[in-house]
Amino acid sequence: MPVDTRPSGWKHFLTMGAVVIAMTAPGRSQAQVQDADAINFQTHALWSPRLNIEAGTAIVYGIDATLPQRVESWRSHGYHVALMTGVSWGEYSDYLDGRFDGKQHWDEAQMDRDGKMVLHGSNPRIPYIAPSASYGKFLAAGVLRALDAGVEAVFLEEPEFWAKSGWSESFKREWQAFYGTPWQAPDSSPDAQYRASKLKYFLYRRALADVFAAVKQYGQTHHKKIPCYVATHSLVNYAQWRIVSPESSLIDVGADGYIAQVWTGTARTPNALEGKVQERTFEAAFLEYGAMQNLVRASGRKVWYLNDPIEDNPNHTWEDYRFNWESTLTASLFQPEVSNYEVVPWPERIFGPRGIYPSEADPGKRVPIAAAYESELQTVFHALGQMKKSAGHAQWLAAGSQGIGVLVSDTLMFQRTAPSASDERLSSFFGLSLPLLAHGIPVEPVQIESFHQAKIADRYRCLLLTYEGQKPPSIAFHHALVHWVKAGGVLVVIDDGKDPYQSVSDWWNTAPRHYARPMDELFEELGIANTQTGVVGVGEGIVLHEAASPAALAMQANGSQHLLSNIKTALAAKSMRLEESDRLILRRGPYIIAKGLSEAATPSAGRTSGYYLDLFSANMDVLHTYEPKGKAHLFLLDVAAVNAAAPTVIASAGRISNEHDERKLLTFSADGIEGSTAIVRIKAASAITGVRVNGMTLDATAFGSDGITAWLRFPQHASPQTVEVHFQ
Repeated sequence: MPVDTRPSGWKHFLTMGAVVIAMTAPGRSQAQVQDADAINFQTHALWSPRLNIEAGTAIVYGIDATLPQRVESWRSHGYHVALMTGVSWGEYSDYLDGRFDGKQHWDEAQMDRDGKMVLHGSNPRIPYIAPSASYGKFLAAGVLRALDAGVEAVFLEEPEFWAKSGWSESFKREWQAFYGTPWQAPDSSPDAQYRASKLKYFLYRRALADVFAAVKQYGQTHHKKIPCYVATHSLVNYAQWRIVSPESSLIDVGADGYIAQVWTGTARTPNALEGKVQERTFEAAFLEYGAMQNLVRASGRKVWYLNDPIEDNPNHTWEDYRFNWESTLTASLFQPEVSNYEVVPWPERIFGPRGIYPSEADPGKRVPIAAAYESELQTVFHALGQMKKSAGHAQWLAAGSQGIGVLVSDTLMFQRTAPSASDERLSSFFGLSLPLLAHGIPVEPVQIESFHQAKIADRYRCLLLTYEGQKPPSIAFHHALVHWVKAGGVLVVIDDGKDPYQSVSDWWNTAPRHYARPMDELFEELGIANTQTGVVGVGEGIVLHEAASPAALAMQANGSQHLLSNIKTALAAKSMRLEESDRLILRRGPYIIAKGLSEAATPSAGRTSGYYLDLFSANMDVLHTYEPKGKAHLFLLDVAAVNAAAPTVIASAGRISNEHDERKLLTFSADGIEGSTAIVRIKAASAITGVRVNGMTLDATAFGSDGITAWLRFPQHASPQTVEVHFQ
């Protein structure tokens, strides 16, 4: 997730999670508190007027001597309070130096081939851990102490084992125990690297399971339900960044849900399309969020989508941060099955005194956040808090063909370094997915590990598969895929069979099976020759195989059209068409999310007319038409879709509570980030005749109406202000 910006010298005793139930504070309605899990944010700071974020839960980071003070600070201001964890790193000196169990554990630091510890940042006292069984006990012991102190939920974040590591003495011992054979240097052969990755995957799965098992046992003993969560990057990003993590296995370690840590810092990692290597923040974020949504769909667990208004690199301009935040946020909103959000990590580095970043007008000058961006953020926070009300009411207004997916496995993370690393830009995945998305087709990553689960496959009519850069983890996937094809599915296989990891020791070449490649076993089950190319019917379905490399296609100027041509050919064999679009437009209740696709070749016609509030503008500007072109992205409120017989607040840059309508008078409480501007839009046919805020009359220039909506602006305060709006 975004890097911690805690002050230097801060002591991180144990990264573990906690939720402390909040009482209702003055000025905050009971309904708000009851829906506290809808949106949250994460911070190490005490509550302050500049950090008065509209959300139900404040996630307090780190357990140290200041924790009770920080928890009480947020709870006394009406928040539920949670604490996030770090599972793979932290200031674990008690464990590393031997104070936990009388034995030093520095040999559990992740280590690369040169004998250097893999560090979190540059602090030599904070290495990433190669977790042993005793490390799981250490974390569990700390969590249990926190539970004794009243913690009601546990979050463990970022179980991360770097692909470049695998040389520590601890890892060598775990290898011997896991495989029953002496350790092999991971870079000595593709088989050794693949086996090392499997072990890394297992070790963090075990660590998570051990801690969560201890928590569940504690809950049973004390007759409490203590939920456990994991905060994790997407499979796509971990593979691209060369990190191994037990992604799909999170379903099985006792986790009750996830935070999908996708933000500008992950999504702006360059990728290749039609030979052009560049940042494609929206497209990468769309696929990352989609991978996490697919994981949640398979598990039925809760997920929050992370959005970050800036990123870890402090040298971009505010304008850069804003555009890329809008890009990632738009991508998250295109996943309609998810309506919970972590709206900001570390708000102190945005709204606090450390929130100073380059100005586009003068990059050599660092400035605080602009008032316009500050208002826009609060407007969006408020809208995200309303998104649950639209759950189940999503409709694509403009998009290409739906029901198309790219099959991905956790083994994408297993082939990312020496020897014979897969494509550095992860083009085995992006080479199949980006061409579709760039042409307006809302393609979905489809998790191979959960494909066999009931009804997962039913939502897809066409799937793309390659074993370049990944391998099938079990034969169960082949059985499920063959069943899906024979029932009428269209499978497009792009694979030249040259991946050197085809020969790793695994189920397809272990007795009683002796296939040279996993694809050979799949083709045999499909009943076609392993050299088959072109289109062939299988049962009621279709298989098209081209002996080509997805990574190579990504670097070809005509690579996208070549791939799309194959898909069109396969679909045509089932009398289906591949529809393209130069835009994506999704309605979620009264909200409209729209994105222009600059690389799409097929233009769509027409503007859409109506009355919309632009939530990506500081003043919630009124738009009567919209037409997403090029790289434009829009987050709109369709006022006509809001049912309101009486004057009602429909959008706000800040928190609104205690709303009450009487004849010709609307009253409510408003609070937000101190020093910002409160901007409120009200659906009302009548004109405003006057506004009073805390008994003070607003100047007539601070409000207005047009017969459809009314608006007002006033100085924002962290303490709730009583607002009275009088109508004709």
